[in-house]
Amino acid sequence: MKLTTRGHYSVKALLDLALQPKFGPASVRAIAQRQDLPAPYLEKLLIEMRRAGLVHSVRGVQGGYQLARPPAQITLGQILEAVGESVDPLPRHTPDGSQAEDWVTFTLWNRLHQKLKEALYTISLEDLYYDARSWQAAQGEATSFVV
Repeated sequence: MKLTTRGHYSVKALLDLALQPKFGPASVRAIAQRQDLPAPYLEKLLIEMRRAGLVHSVRGVQGGYQLARPPAQITLGQILEAVGESVDPLPRHTPDGSQAEDWVTFTLWNRLHQKLKEALYTISLEDLYYDARSWQAAQGEATSFVV
């Protein structure tokens, strides 16, 4: 599975929102600048994530987007699903019934696919945040946070 631009940008945006004090709102422009993302495209992704219930939009001068629930309750699978990402590893395949190894390969890929889906729905935004922070600390980087 390869994380596409849609998925990557979506995760970066939500990690950025997770850093806001008390998960307060952040403008699309501010997120786009901090994460080096194109603002118009980011706006479209945030609208999709709002429809999925991952973020809320807040109107007004101090408005923007904020997480709809704590980072521990938002999974990578939910983020990817919200922006239409697929986790299918291979095109649909029907094994040749005359070849046992084809069935073994088919079964193996199906099991791996199921495990991947399970993992995506158990890895939370909070987990990703702490993984990124640990990596930054190991690199000796300052506390600024760009995913």
